Amino acid sequence: MNIADRIQSLRKHKGISQEELADKIGVSRQAVSKWESEQSSPDIEKVILMSDYFDVTTDYLLKGIEQVSDESEKEMDARIFSLVGTMFNFIGLIVAIMIWIEERTPISVAVGLIVMALGCMIYVIGEFIGDNKKTSRLVFWIINIWILSLIPISCIFNCVQGIAEGHWWTFSPIPQLGNSIGAYEMCWISYFILCVLFDIAIIRYTKR
Repeated sequence: MNIADRIQSLRKHKGISQEELADKIGVSRQAVSKWESEQSSPDIEKVILMSDYFDVTTDYLLKGIEQVSDESEKEMDARIFSLVGTMFNFIGLIVAIMIWIEERTPISVAVGLIVMALGCMIYVIGEFIGDNKKTSRLVFWIINIWILSLIPISCIFNCVQGIAEGHWWTFSPIPQLGNSIGAYEMCWISYFILCVLFDIAIIRYTKR
């Protein structure tokens, strides 16, 4: 393993992109790309900055003498926080829908959002203290855009539909069928398109 491989390995271990590493040490993303593809090598100043950032010695970066420090290896995995947060968000959505079906009250929305807020807090904690952040973000947002966006979209749709069609409306965790089946179908189609486009965007971003 040469210096190019070690830089790439350390970057991926920390779960950051080439652009994020470039920002941390004050170079362009192209410079990091050239280092990792062996087209050029970092100067000693940048080696020192990277050794501080990755918490390794300069000898490890230059010669591979040392391994990543034990403290770095013992970081908690952010993917666990991501999965636990996703579980809370899913439970929040299901509970909100169940309360709505039983009670037909806007309280269902409040309960669902509170549980989802807890799920998102768990995810954010993982982003601060965990490792593998890049994979964690990808897993979390690809799934959770479908969960987190449904209640806000439903509430907005119900409000706009009620005002436009002149009938009673209320906040609910799922869209309500009003006077127009077409409008109801468009709400679900818009929700589906929004989530698919978001997933495509987040996948492209994480591949950079």
